[in-house]
Amino acid sequence: MNREQLVYVDGKFVERSKAVVSVFDHGLLYGDGVFEGIRAYDGSVFRLADHVDRLFDSAKLIRLKIPLAKHEVTEAVLETLRRNGLRDAYVRLVVTRGSGDLGVNPALCTNPTVFIIAEPMASTLGPKEPKVVRMTYSSYRRDAVDGTSHEIKSLNYMNSILAKIEATSAGADDAIMLDHRGFVSEATVSNIFLVKDGRLSTPSSAAGILHGITRAYIIALCSDLGLEVEERDITPFELNTADEVFLVGTKAEVLAVGSISGVSIGTGGAGQVTKRLYAEFSKAVRKPEEGTSAYEAEQVSA
Repeated sequence: MNREQLVYVDGKFVERSKAVVSVFDHGLLYGDGVFEGIRAYDGSVFRLADHVDRLFDSAKLIRLKIPLAKHEVTEAVLETLRRNGLRDAYVRLVVTRGSGDLGVNPALCTNPTVFIIAEPMASTLGPKEPKVVRMTYSSYRRDAVDGTSHEIKSLNYMNSILAKIEATSAGADDAIMLDHRGFVSEATVSNIFLVKDGRLSTPSSAAGILHGITRAYIIALCSDLGLEVEERDITPFELNTADEVFLVGTKAEVLAVGSISGVSIGTGGAGQVTKRLYAEFSKAVRKPEEGTSAYEAEQVSA
């Protein structure tokens, strides 16, 4: 008989069926909170310090005081993996404003809620070529940087949800969102890159993108490989006429875009630059980083 999954809730580990938050929690009532989606590969958490830093940055911008220090959050993530015996997993780290009343005033929420869920997730990375996806343009614009900015990784994902519903209705795998000016922003939960004549480009912060952890790693990886990446405004025309387009993200890892709104990108499959980055990224995620292993003692003795 399989043991029930354990979830970290405010310093305690409880069975999944008993892991609850109050119906008065402002994370539930108003999407008032922040989160991180994190991947573990063979017992080590990929870019864990970067994820924790971003969590605290997001919390700072919405004036949410996380009741743990960064090193405590880090250890809680690793312990959640250990308690569940998981080596390849997806981790959801969430901090909500906590319980208040039915009003919108966050000052009445005095005790933030922290919970961490870890579920098994096998990687799609490896010797195979990247998966090819079909995209469509969404009619919903990415929230502006002076609005509910996606630079803050908040619990309010309605903007992305509406675009995802639209993509599904159109028979696409996901949607590409434009900013309020009409420039390319990102997909619903992943960042986007294009390749044209051997040069890579990706939307800049001005387009209201999330500062993706995988995006930053891919940019650094390109630098190591001698590939230049320009962060700039990108038009839909440039995207549709690119030689290659690919998506990156924690869950997505690296995905090749075969078509956008019925228009084939390049050959309609994964291009050579995308394949190269996919192969290099596949190797990189398997290299343990200091302070990110949930099973250090086991690995030392092995």
